[in-house]
Amino acid sequence: QVQFVESGGGLVQPGGSLRLSCAVSGSRFNIAGGRWYRQALDKQREFVAQILNSGSTNYADSVKGRFTIARDNAKNTVYLQMNSLKPEDTAVYYCNTLPFSGSWGQGTQVTVSS
Repeated sequence: QVQFVESGGGLVQPGGSLRLSCAVSGSRFNIAGGRWYRQALDKQREFVAQILNSGSTNYADSVKGRFTIARDNAKNTVYLQMNSLKPEDTAVYYCNTLPFSGSWGQGTQVTVSS
């Protein structure tokens, strides 16, 4: 079973930056890439960013140009650099594999507020 440990969240002012990390452990068989998702209070979980094994990336329109996804295969870690943060980015952020692993980690809370 694949396990995820997300970290790096916190409280930041609008316009600030955070870098999230996701340590992945367990089976990596047939994993095509990694994804970040987020879930705001009283809202459904939504896709944020994706990175394939080829290095190709894809982003939700709401974060395009502000967020950057990256991976370190040697460390089995996926990152999300978040710049120019907005209050609407406030959410719990989760990572997962592509295809979906079947389980979720605890996530990391990001709060953007002045």
